[in-house]
Amino acid sequence: MTTPFDPETKRVGVFTSLRNSFLTGIIVIAPVGLTVWLIWTVVGWVDGFVWPFVPASYHPEELINRLFGWTGENRIDVNVRGLGVVVFLLFTIIVGWIAKGLIGRSMITFAESLVDRTPVVRSIYSGIKQLAETVFAQSERSFEKACLIQYPRKGIWAVGFISTEAKGEIAERAETVGPMVSIFVPTTPNPTSGFLLFFPKEDVIELDMSIEDAAKLVISAGLVYPNGQDAKDAVEQQFRKAS
Repeated sequence: MTTPFDPETKRVGVFTSLRNSFLTGIIVIAPVGLTVWLIWTVVGWVDGFVWPFVPASYHPEELINRLFGWTGENRIDVNVRGLGVVVFLLFTIIVGWIAKGLIGRSMITFAESLVDRTPVVRSIYSGIKQLAETVFAQSERSFEKACLIQYPRKGIWAVGFISTEAKGEIAERAETVGPMVSIFVPTTPNPTSGFLLFFPKEDVIELDMSIEDAAKLVISAGLVYPNGQDAKDAVEQQFRKAS
């Protein structure tokens, strides 16, 4: 026998169940679909960039048509996506192998000396070269640890990445007693942009989480925590509350 004071039990309707199943499916499908789409798009972009530099007689459709003797109306056009990426990788490996030799280094030195004499090209080339060396060549230079700092004011905390200790003129002219460290504070959800800040080392709290976990935290806008509740669990809790 029930009384008016007993808690009311809610029944999950068909529409609510379908909605919850649909949203759960989106959570599962979206990361896979976006990853495949991004890879497919990048591969197509590389193919479109590489193939114009390859002679037409070496394109896949031309090789296939010559192999089977197809001409005129029997010719086919084949779009082999990803083959341009293979050509680009092979070409890059060959260039790198040549550049490591004595002749290659001499050619690069001569070409860079010509570029240094060109006003506009010199600035563009030097900037791109420094960026490429930072990202690709100097793999040993990376963020040391994730950290917490008070930014943009006291009492507000932000996740940052420790780069190196401040050196040179910055360390000399900064009005601090102890050493300083350079901190990169990324933006959400795009961690490739952010702010370079210099903090006294004593004001930086190093975190135990890895760089990858801290990056996930920034990209997900605080929904994915290391060793904690991720976005899927949070959504499932919302489903249980709604039902």
